[in-house]
Amino acid sequence: MRVTLLGTGDTTGTPTVGCECDTCEAARERGVERSRFSVHVENERTGESLLVDCSPDFRAQFLDNDVSLPDAAVVSHVHFDHLDGLGNVYRLLDDLPVYAADETDPVTGESVAETVRSKYDYLDRVRVEPTSPFASTTVCGLEVTLVPVDHPPMLCYGLTVEDPETGAKLSLTGDTSYDVSDRVREVLSEPDLLLADAIVPASLCEYHPVGGSHHRPDGTPRTFGTKHMTREGALDLAAELDAAETRLVHLAHYYPADEAFAEPLAVDGETYELS
Repeated sequence: MRVTLLGTGDTTGTPTVGCECDTCEAARERGVERSRFSVHVENERTGESLLVDCSPDFRAQFLDNDVSLPDAAVVSHVHFDHLDGLGNVYRLLDDLPVYAADETDPVTGESVAETVRSKYDYLDRVRVEPTSPFASTTVCGLEVTLVPVDHPPMLCYGLTVEDPETGAKLSLTGDTSYDVSDRVREVLSEPDLLLADAIVPASLCEYHPVGGSHHRPDGTPRTFGTKHMTREGALDLAAELDAAETRLVHLAHYYPADEAFAEPLAVDGETYELS
């Protein structure tokens, strides 16, 4: 299983358009980007590939990386930075099954699957496959399991992708606070690679209107506001899950420049072979 990080940034990406902060300038000087979130997973046994989330940066991501167009996609939630690249399949693909959760979101009145279907009803190439959380589904010869995480006010899902022949396992937290259930933690546990939401360092929680939450015993917040993990929260979760390797993703340009490119913070284009 070959995993390529197509997009590792948050909703504005790094560098952010029009921003001259030290972190965005450092990214330009280094020649690196953190575009909006997306992950390409290739089943090297079958030659098929799965796209996790459809970034608005879809076109640039596929031009910049040596990866094949997807045979299927999974959508974690309906925020634009994870969904709005789906329209790029027009004229590129004849058929794209899109797997998304079937639970009704009380905020939207629709499931993620229903929102994807209604938003892209003009694209007959998109075939939505409603998927029940915690139920494993075979996609591209890999076992995919969606799990509900905590990204208020809307429903959002993390997931695992496992190779049934080699046992290789990729876990993605999705956009989430640190407050995920024990059942979810069990599903995500012991991955070969964990991709964990870590939007900012905990030190920046003082600038959020509601501060931080889910604190360590020493008072360090593991959640920034209510929706995303801090770097510290993501690393704590990684340790609890016993991840063999962890990359922090969904990163904002608010990281101080002297911390923004330190390990294990990811940048676009990283690849991992899981076997």
